[in-house]
Amino acid sequence: MRKKNDIFNNVLASQLDEARGKIREAKKLAAEKAYAQNQQAAQTLADSLNTETLLFKKAVNGARPLTTNAQARLILEPQKPKPIPHQFLRDERQALADSLSDDYVPAHELETGEELLYLRAGHAPDILSKLRRGYWVIQAAIDLHGLISDEARLYVAEFLADCKKRGIRCVRIVHGKGLGSRNKEPVLKHKLRNWLIQKDEVIAYAQARKQDGGSGAVIVLLKA
Repeated sequence: MRKKNDIFNNVLASQLDEARGKIREAKKLAAEKAYAQNQQAAQTLADSLNTETLLFKKAVNGARPLTTNAQARLILEPQKPKPIPHQFLRDERQALADSLSDDYVPAHELETGEELLYLRAGHAPDILSKLRRGYWVIQAAIDLHGLISDEARLYVAEFLADCKKRGIRCVRIVHGKGLGSRNKEPVLKHKLRNWLIQKDEVIAYAQARKQDGGSGAVIVLLKA
């Protein structure tokens, strides 16, 4: 009986050793396979990186480093604003003011009484009747109330110059009725008459209709 047990134990031990050997072999094969896969993945990654490096080098082939001299640095600095030509602007405004004279005496005029009325020579007489009826739409207007003569003269000159640039045809200039002046006389009204006649772009002017200011304003027609 004892001999049979010994034989059984020896067979069992042999089978166990064989099983352990197969397990070790399987683990070894699995480890080798995993290692091979890892090596292959590493090689693929390396090849990809090498390809990207080659492509990058090809893309930047011939490129040169940015210069770092003083001139190049200045380009990167914020550009300084252009200087404002204050003197030029002052001269331009003075030239506009000087283009109108308070001493100008018109050679002829069509005014009757206190009504402002003027038509430049060479233009059809019906322009005045149309202007007085409001035929043209008023596109711009200024008000001279509260201004002294020199201020009003410059304001009118700048206004007419701006209208000329913008292609405006019909404008209104409110000069007031002189009720607030020392002698209760419309000083700016008479000065405005002479200023307008001096401007070549003025074709005609007429006293405004009642709804547009009446005797306290004038409607001016400018060249197209």
